[in-house]
Amino acid sequence: MVEVKINDESFAYDIHSLIQAFHGGEEVQVRVKEAFTEAVPVQMDVQVTDRDISFSIIQNGAFQEKGHVYVENPDRKAVKNQLKKLMYDKLCAFTGETLPWGTLTGIRPTKIPMAMLEEGRSNPEIARYMWDTYDCSKEKAALAISIANREKEVLKNLDYENGYSLYVGIPFCPSICLYCSFSSSPIKLWEKKVEDYLAALFKELAFLGKAYAGRKLNTVYVGGGTPTTLTAEQLDRLMICIEQNFDFTYLQELTVEAGRPDSVTPEKLKVLKDHKVTRISVNPQTMNQKTLDLIGRKHTVEETKQAFSMAREAGHDNINMDLIVGLPGEDIEDVRHTMEELRKLDPDSITVHSLAVKRAARLKLFRDTYEEIGLRNSQEIMDLTYRYCVEQGVYPYYLYRQKNMAGNFENVGYAKVDKAGIYNILIMEEKQTILAAGAGASTKFVFAADHIERVENVKDVKQYIERIDEMIERKHSFMLKNGLM
Repeated sequence: MVEVKINDESFAYDIHSLIQAFHGGEEVQVRVKEAFTEAVPVQMDVQVTDRDISFSIIQNGAFQEKGHVYVENPDRKAVKNQLKKLMYDKLCAFTGETLPWGTLTGIRPTKIPMAMLEEGRSNPEIARYMWDTYDCSKEKAALAISIANREKEVLKNLDYENGYSLYVGIPFCPSICLYCSFSSSPIKLWEKKVEDYLAALFKELAFLGKAYAGRKLNTVYVGGGTPTTLTAEQLDRLMICIEQNFDFTYLQELTVEAGRPDSVTPEKLKVLKDHKVTRISVNPQTMNQKTLDLIGRKHTVEETKQAFSMAREAGHDNINMDLIVGLPGEDIEDVRHTMEELRKLDPDSITVHSLAVKRAARLKLFRDTYEEIGLRNSQEIMDLTYRYCVEQGVYPYYLYRQKNMAGNFENVGYAKVDKAGIYNILIMEEKQTILAAGAGASTKFVFAADHIERVENVKDVKQYIERIDEMIERKHSFMLKNGLM
């Protein structure tokens, strides 16, 4: 356990995130208090007074690292950056480790180079800023800058002010994975409620379509959960509902996650093709059967290959495949095997996720059960996935990070030319309003780069069905209050 004493609660989140990145396997408690608890082996003291910042690390009662900095610029962002830089230097000295992203703990590191590109700054300028300000490694800075440049090119024709995107959530899965913390429910337990859920969802979609009539819909993303847990007939009705309530004149992308191979059938793939879905996902997570069995994926490696082949036969020419590195028990050779198998399939895009174990996941709840298996990720593994992707013609186009990621790395989306997922970029760069429908869906209203408001739906499926009118009224009231309808 690591205990942190601070005198300014406004920096608590940033302090916790940075220390947690160095002490991933330990509990980190940040408190505003006068004295430390007795018998805590590692304690840290953070003091921010006017423009003076001090940071100390105490181990077993003895000072290990102490530092102080005077901040010339009293702006809160400048103070925060100086505080994190001081802490980072001392934590590196204390642990003997460095972090690939330096002091950057947020989930959207590419927003920094994107904003600077839009200001007309050059790539070398941006790189030096990321090195100097955030202690970001040269490799990660280069990755973020290259992705920001590609994002800028992909988004150049979008009308942010008059455009918007739509997310539609289907919160059902064939089974719940060991590491999952999303708002998902096993389809077998909810089969009798699916029609009730769709009725509520259709009602919300009808409201949203009417509320935003006259604006330009740019992308639609049907996710979950696993949308293809619906029957082919239900999937058809869902697509018809979206088409009837929204104007597709300016639509650039229509994505449906067909993520779990065991939920994919020729009939469902035909429905998606008939409704002109432009992009789908068939997600193996790994191509190692022993890992699939361990993490609770109820499909085989062979079923993944079959689902991909079926999608190609149905005419789908933009297929993404999601992978997770850092899964229990997998090492670099297991990841290499997965990448070799994907090379044979030749998907149009590959998303490489670095495992993030969130609070609700079974893997976290039953940590002791899986402790001996181990979660391994390394720069070597990330470099391996990068090389395989680039060698088969899929290049980085978006990136995001999560808390509690194995190895403190990142998730990277790779895509062939003209196959980049536009919605994925939009949700990461936060440049456009995204209306969201369904249980656990979060609508994000973007008014300006520094002014974003969220209106969230309840996560529980039963509550969503019973309170659908309340969910709609939340959005209606917000839109009226802010002059959006």
